[in-house]
Amino acid sequence: MSEVEKALQTFHSLKVKQVMPPLASMPIVTKDSPVVDVLKLLRTRHHVWVVNNRDDMKLEGVIRYINIVDVLLPPELQKARLGNISHLFKSILGGADRAEHVMERNVLTINEDASVLEALTKMKRYKVPLLAIIDENGKLVGEISLRILVNEFMRLMRIGGAQWSQSGSSSQSE
Repeated sequence: MSEVEKALQTFHSLKVKQVMPPLASMPIVTKDSPVVDVLKLLRTRHHVWVVNNRDDMKLEGVIRYINIVDVLLPPELQKARLGNISHLFKSILGGADRAEHVMERNVLTINEDASVLEALTKMKRYKVPLLAIIDENGKLVGEISLRILVNEFMRLMRIGGAQWSQSGSSSQSE
């Protein structure tokens, strides 16, 4: 077995709680936080987690950078579709003033004891680069992203001394 294969095998067997960043470094607001606070965080982040309160940390939703378009547009420029008018009410001009008004409620989660392989499989299945990590009580304890996973795999490669050699590269020297 090659060094790269060994690194991948080790990587896949890690628990997501072993590679997740500290909770203090995550962008988190409570559901009653002003939308302005969310926007401040989104200036430097791609998402913000929404919890019920700082004590319980029960995951309520997520606000993604891309969804802020709905918040900034006036309601009359939103296209209402039959059965889906919720995005009309996400506009600041439509009355959205707290995080709970603009968050996505259906958040993809994974248990803190799940493996990296399980996280990667879920990301692929649902075509998402980010999962909330929760404990058995639905408490937000971390996050795992494709970027975090790539960084961890590269760290394992350096520690193990594995060299990545890509055959068939267009930059081969002869």
